[in-house]
Amino acid sequence: MAVQNNCVSDSNKRRRLAYEAALLYYMEDQTMEAIAKRMGLSRSTVSRLVASAREEGLVRISLHAPQEPAVTTASRIGELYGVEVTVVPVSHPTSELRRLERVASMAGAMISELVTDGTTIGIAWGTTLSAVSERLVPRHVERVTVAQLNGAANPATTGTMFVGELLGNFSRAFDAKVMNFPVPAFFDYATTRAALWRERSISAVREVGRGADIAVFGVGAFAAPVASHVYAGGYLSNDEILSLRRDGVVGDCCTVLVREDGSWADIEINSRASGPTPGELKEIPRRICVVAGAAKAKALVGVLRSGAVTDVILDDECAARVLEESERAWRRGR
Repeated sequence: MAVQNNCVSDSNKRRRLAYEAALLYYMEDQTMEAIAKRMGLSRSTVSRLVASAREEGLVRISLHAPQEPAVTTASRIGELYGVEVTVVPVSHPTSELRRLERVASMAGAMISELVTDGTTIGIAWGTTLSAVSERLVPRHVERVTVAQLNGAANPATTGTMFVGELLGNFSRAFDAKVMNFPVPAFFDYATTRAALWRERSISAVREVGRGADIAVFGVGAFAAPVASHVYAGGYLSNDEILSLRRDGVVGDCCTVLVREDGSWADIEINSRASGPTPGELKEIPRRICVVAGAAKAKALVGVLRSGAVTDVILDDECAARVLEESERAWRRGR
């Protein structure tokens, strides 16, 4: 009988811990890392507790579309670009970091709901995706594969630690197999890239990524309050950035540069970029773009025009600016 009482006690303790972890994760919007430190547990233990809270009914997630007029910011963007749009309202005033956290929390929950047994997820890296990876909702699924879509090395760093943590968060959330892509973000020579693409080990990762069921990526912009890693991390020189600006480039998607009109094919550096082009992304059924901050609106317009996106998750200020930029471009006849 004592053994049974101990078992009941242990079960109750685990449920209380699961409830506490879920409360911190869902209601206080804390990351797995922060919860682990607060509760004195490992990150993997916290992940399992949050997953068990959902499975045991301690947590129920439901999303309800707000009752709004027929013509909304989301619907207008959706009609313009043929995409599904989720606009995340953010209370004012707020910091840009808090805005990113709100968008990342919504994206983490929505992406997690899409992952089922056997799903292959293609992941681009960046500041926004790092935030999303910390807010995924753990699920007990099988045979999930996470493939890195674009290289992360530059002349100063391999990018391994930054990308490794991001991919690790996806792996832990879904108990997934990870396929790293150990190449530079941008090659020095197009011929070097062409030669490396013929290597079987590299070709295998590219094939898995481009055959993914879901692609998840952000948008890079030259200047934003929360800096885009491509432009703040030494991947491009100042001269290269100035040259790209003169060529009408507004940002990037998976480290492939785009102009505001959505064109990308004739931009020289793209012949040396490691990420999938908008044309290659179109082969992936679900392509989820996550963006926070009005400063990225012009770059997002370019990415939307390229056809790379099926779903976009963004904050209200960015959405409003996207409409402004779109209308301005339309008036210019572009």
